Amino acid sequence: MKRKIQNLLNEIRPFIMQHGGDVELVSVKADTVEVKMMGACVGCSLSSITLKNGIESIIKDEFPEIVKVRAIEE
Repeated sequence: MKRKIQNLLNEIRPFIMQHGGDVELVSVKADTVEVKMMGACVGCSLSSITLKNGIESIIKDEFPEIVKVRAIEE
């Protein structure tokens, strides 16, 4: 599943990069996906909307067993 989620993120990455941001898959744990927001997404007030309405929505549509997508900071 991790590889499939990575492939999905690779498909949406160009849209995020158009605004100077990026996203990296960190882990898939049971029903939760952890990602790291990078580039212009860091500190952007709209990154939470990108995460919830974009990334999380797309992942949940493709993988109904995923309940939550959360951004982590390293």
